[in-house]
Amino acid sequence: MDGGGGDLRSTIKKWNVIYPVYLNSKKTVAEGRRIAASKACPDPTCIEIADCCSHLKIPHAIELDKAYPRDFFQVGRVRVQLKKDDGSPVNPAIKTKKQLMIQIAELVPKHHGRTKKQESAPSSSAGGTSKNTKGGKKKK
Repeated sequence: MDGGGGDLRSTIKKWNVIYPVYLNSKKTVAEGRRIAASKACPDPTCIEIADCCSHLKIPHAIELDKAYPRDFFQVGRVRVQLKKDDGSPVNPAIKTKKQLMIQIAELVPKHHGRTKKQESAPSSSAGGTSKNTKGGKKKK
């Protein structure tokens, strides 16, 4: 039984790696961003990237115990399978790693975890636009 798990691990090792830093619009190219800042998204997580891969029907594996080499506080990465053993793409619409990263960066802001956060935030600050008529310093 142990040999089967090792075989799967060795197969996954051949897959492409995507660190969240690659898609982070708040990072520079020197810090590790791999796509254009205009196409990137702010602070993606491994879970969001994995959910986007599921949506795109790309086989993936999350590795939360791994860290980004340039910044070891950035923990987690996602391995993705872009090509089958015969060399044909798993998803014909996505042939390269860069295409996949751009697709994921477009989907992450629409992720259900982010939309819930955004819906609750504007409703609490809606009353903040009214202007206070009293101004200046308080009298003692």
